[in-house]
Amino acid sequence: MQATLLAVDWGSTNRRVFVLAADGTILDTAQDDRGILNMGGSSFPAEAAAMRARWGDLPMLCAGMVGSNRGWVDAGYVPAPASLAAIAHAVHWVERGRTAIVPGVSRVSDGRADIMRGEEVQLLGAAAAGLVNPDSWLCQPGTHAKWARLAGGELVDFTTAMTGEIFAQLGNGGLLADGLDGAVEPGASFRNGVAAARGGDLLAKLFGARASLVLGKRDRADQASYVSGLLIGSDCSARLDSDFAGAPADGVDVLASPALGALYLAALNELGCKARLVDSHAAFLAGITQIWSLLA
Repeated sequence: MQATLLAVDWGSTNRRVFVLAADGTILDTAQDDRGILNMGGSSFPAEAAAMRARWGDLPMLCAGMVGSNRGWVDAGYVPAPASLAAIAHAVHWVERGRTAIVPGVSRVSDGRADIMRGEEVQLLGAAAAGLVNPDSWLCQPGTHAKWARLAGGELVDFTTAMTGEIFAQLGNGGLLADGLDGAVEPGASFRNGVAAARGGDLLAKLFGARASLVLGKRDRADQASYVSGLLIGSDCSARLDSDFAGAPADGVDVLASPALGALYLAALNELGCKARLVDSHAAFLAGITQIWSLLA
């Protein structure tokens, strides 16, 4: 089977390349840490040339932070509601017919602005492939967790929460850093954090996590799971109480890796919301191949 496309999910810290046949079959894939912030001074054309040297002189369709104002080029944003067809129509050609970058999606209404870049391929791809219902509530966890609503297979609204970044920053320094180096597991300590997040007052509860550790009320090995539960629980509670009020009976679809997805499934279940895990890589491939077919 012959390769016809290099599909590149090119984020801030990581990059994943899929070598695809015309029917979308994955012929090869590789992931590395050559995100846009980790290129070590290499240029984007040089990185693209290196990928083609490895996998063949193929057309390349990129999505993610590579299309941001810190990436190869600023590919702009398509306003929500957004469809795969609208995104395909707005792709930025670095080299016509050879190298293209997918735009992000923006929303500005009710006095609130939000943007995403890369996640739209997965969210819309999940619906296009039948991995989720075309009328769905979705969560895509990560450094900046995305919560999205699809209607008729279109991305109609979304909210971004800096959940993962806040946890990482707390662990990098400051009062809570001592104790956040342990593994985060979706067990009792994590669920206790989720339950404690109900009712708000997150900032005071974060300090309370430190006090509990100092006073011997919580084992150090449980601290990372508890604090993660506080943050993810606060995020999930806010969404269920506002954006996702009246969520469908089949609950929320979580697009994530199994490890990260397990945390959000545990949090949502603790809060009384059904949730199921969806393969984020399959969703990305469905979205990126659909965009490419629309370009063709």
